[in-house]
Amino acid sequence: MTQLTLGKAQTIITAALAFSRQKSFKPMAVAVLDARGVLKAFSAEDGTSLRRAEIAIGKAHGALSMGVGSRALAKQAQERPQFIAAVTHAVGGSLIPVPGGVLIRGDDNSIIGAVGASGDVSDNDEAAVLAGLAEAGLTADPG
Repeated sequence: MTQLTLGKAQTIITAALAFSRQKSFKPMAVAVLDARGVLKAFSAEDGTSLRRAEIAIGKAHGALSMGVGSRALAKQAQERPQFIAAVTHAVGGSLIPVPGGVLIRGDDNSIIGAVGASGDVSDNDEAAVLAGLAEAGLTADPG
């Protein structure tokens, strides 16, 4: 069974930040949560703007809360804005319905955690997360 270890969480972050530097993205914050929604690892580059940590965590937490990547949540926010607003309230405000929050799937397709990134446009945040998960050898589910 695939596990989200601290080592893998650190690999995700290191690779996501390296990818964002290679692509000249704006300074990035990356958060890795375990399946319970507990922060496993976090890092923010020098120069990230205010509240990037909370946004990265919110992207990952929202994905875990709803069981879908935040790209799917973005689509739901367009189609059913009242529902997403209600869910955001229900989870204490920690749901950011834009790309950049990616579920981590285990070998049996179970959710073993989530990663969120914030700093650049949402598609670039998601690309950095996907690069980090690929480097760690984990299965990404962006929604």
